[in-house]
Amino acid sequence: MLFKFKSKATSDLIMLEPDARVLLKMMLGDDPVKGIVLAKDLPATIAKLESALAQESAHDALAKDRVQETTSGSDNPDDGPLVEAVLFSQRAAPMLQTLKRCMAENADLVWGV
Repeated sequence: MLFKFKSKATSDLIMLEPDARVLLKMMLGDDPVKGIVLAKDLPATIAKLESALAQESAHDALAKDRVQETTSGSDNPDDGPLVEAVLFSQRAAPMLQTLKRCMAENADLVWGV
C-alpha cells in the first residue's frame, strides 16, 4: 500500500506504507491511514520529527560501530566490505522538506492511501 501526502505548497509525496507509518508515529504518536497536519501545528510536528530522527541517527551510529568492531578482526578473506544500508533519516528527508515547505507557505499537509 502507498501513502500519498498532499499540500498546496508542494508536489505530492508518495511513500511505501512501512516507511510512512514509522514517520507518522514519529510525527504524531500514531499512524492514521488518513489525516491532516494543520499549518498551525507544523512547527511542533517538525520538532518532533527532527528529535526522533536525531535519536534514530544516534542509534544507527552505535549499531554501525558495533558491526565494524566485530568485523574488523575477521581473518576470513570472504568478509568483504559491508554494504551501507539506507538510513531512515535519508528516507525521512523528503517528508522533512515537505513539512518545512508547508510551514513556509502556511499550508496544511493531508494524506491518505
